[in-house]
Amino acid sequence: MSLDAVLIAGPTASGKSALAMELAENLRGIIINADSMQVYCELAVLTARPSAADEMRIPHRLYGHVKASERYSVGRYQEEATHALAEARAGNRVAIFTGGTGLYFDALTKGLSPIPAVPAEIRESVRVRFETMGREPFFEEFARRDPVTASKLRASDTQRVQRAAAVLEATGRPLAEWKDMSGRPVLTGLRVARLVLAPSREVLFERIDRRFEAMVRQGALEEARLLLGLDPSLPAAKALGLPQLQTYLTGQGSLESAIGVAQLATRHYVKRQMTWFRNRMREWAWAEEADLSNIITLING
Repeated sequence: MSLDAVLIAGPTASGKSALAMELAENLRGIIINADSMQVYCELAVLTARPSAADEMRIPHRLYGHVKASERYSVGRYQEEATHALAEARAGNRVAIFTGGTGLYFDALTKGLSPIPAVPAEIRESVRVRFETMGREPFFEEFARRDPVTASKLRASDTQRVQRAAAVLEATGRPLAEWKDMSGRPVLTGLRVARLVLAPSREVLFERIDRRFEAMVRQGALEEARLLLGLDPSLPAAKALGLPQLQTYLTGQGSLESAIGVAQLATRHYVKRQMTWFRNRMREWAWAEEADLSNIITLING
């Protein structure tokens, strides 16, 4: 089967990037990021971004091109992924999208709801009201105004609750209604192979622990130090391991404790990723290990 694109989804530390490199070399591909944290230029180590040597071997797109101080969105990703795909096709290359962000794969294969951009002043007014009222009272008020959207959220999902409240404020329409609409998928009409790389939980957890310890040795602390003071509501501030290392850097606990908490948080995140993949990607091909010959057979089948 001649392919226009290959999608490689999978949890953190599953080996997606290495597999994408091998496939790109075999299929004359270009690798396009589908991970919401690998877009940030200041987080090369903590997000295990492809190295400079990797980028010399194979063209990579949408990696490290956004400042941590920016609010990168899935809507912007869809637009940039469309341009990266057009570049790949113009060069007669297979577009290999790889990452662990489910919403990015939805943008590629299912399309996004056409939710209008919320003006910055409305986002700020919602944030101020949230901080003034407190989490629970804010959520109760929001639930009275938008019970359908609220029923799909928890009060502890502070970022999502504030976003839903801001959308309601800006558009007069509940976020749940906007989500029922869908736009044109990036990969419409193309020949696409879809793969979830999903090693066993035991293998993943061992890799997570070893990888985070290696990150600390390779400069993760320096990245965390440079981002001290970053607005905690920004997406980049939630990068795996960043809050824990910054807690250590501000004198709260030991480095050993910070590493352990970061490893635990990453394991919990992997569980949430796997739940998403199982619920939303059941029809994709699944593989436990990144054996190239088997993978090529699988995606061609």
